[in-house]
Amino acid sequence: MKLSYYDYELPESCIAKYPTEVRGCSRLLVLDRKKGTLVDKKYFDMVDFFNEGDVLVINDTEVFKARLRVERSDGAKRELIILEKHQYDDNWFRHRALYRGKLSVGDNLRVGKIELMVEELLGGGVALIKSDRDLLELTKKFGEVPLPPYLRRSVVPDDVKRYQTIWAKSIGSVAAPTASLNMTNEILNKLRDKGVIIENITLHVGLGTFLPIRVDKVEQHKMHEEYFVVPETTIKTIQKAKVEHKKVFALGTTVARTLEYNKIQILQNPPKEIKGEADIFIYPGYQFEVVDNLLTNYHAPKSTVLMLAAAFAGWDKLMPAYQHAIDCGYKFLSYGDSMLIV
Repeated sequence: MKLSYYDYELPESCIAKYPTEVRGCSRLLVLDRKKGTLVDKKYFDMVDFFNEGDVLVINDTEVFKARLRVERSDGAKRELIILEKHQYDDNWFRHRALYRGKLSVGDNLRVGKIELMVEELLGGGVALIKSDRDLLELTKKFGEVPLPPYLRRSVVPDDVKRYQTIWAKSIGSVAAPTASLNMTNEILNKLRDKGVIIENITLHVGLGTFLPIRVDKVEQHKMHEEYFVVPETTIKTIQKAKVEHKKVFALGTTVARTLEYNKIQILQNPPKEIKGEADIFIYPGYQFEVVDNLLTNYHAPKSTVLMLAAAFAGWDKLMPAYQHAIDCGYKFLSYGDSMLIV
């Protein structure tokens, strides 16, 4: 499968550089993947596509202010992005960081009055950073929101609130589950009033989620791992919905990946909390078994998240929908408009 097949031209003018003034006041394109039909809606119109007993699964991860600007002992300025939380990497006194600029083992770095040390270079622009202070706590005091580089702008105060879901509670991500950024409490309450059941999973999103695939053959791409938790109550609710022939809606590709990675445990085993590291790469040809409908946003060309959306909708349906969105002035990527694929 050639990567070039999953490319398209994204005009710079279509990229949302900032969020809407009011959360939830965005557009929604509804794609019927069986019929190939498109309907232009407002984001809050999504409620009309749910029925009583349907399930909406959300990701409760919290993005931390992962970008640290540090100074080497010789005065050189450097930038670190403290990486996401993993099951095997939960020590915030010795933690991995992506770095920009040259670093060497033993370098002393300063942030504020706190000193850090480069303990090891791990390759790929990643270093192991040692600190006498909790690095997660340092990001709260000195860090910046890790906006995606394609926004090509500096962080503004509003990003602290808007590059975060309204329900975030499990800290550990360095990138937002962006399909959730448009969701509001008002819409969630309308869904509950309609009898929709809202459950959560946790998937700590890493920087690799939004990077383009760099191999020509899609099947050769190695997906990065991301730490997840699927609560027992979420599994119970999904199992009940499947028995009653109700729909499971995934709010974003992070939720879809987590549910599909654990599909055997979710669909075939007694309910029990599941934890682990997911490295599933979903691309066209994959058969979804847990997720029935997908609420997502518009993804960058040649990205793993675009491949997942193409697998769910069918590329022959998704590409015309993307072209329609471009022609009609929809906004793309993290702060952009949304798409509901049913």
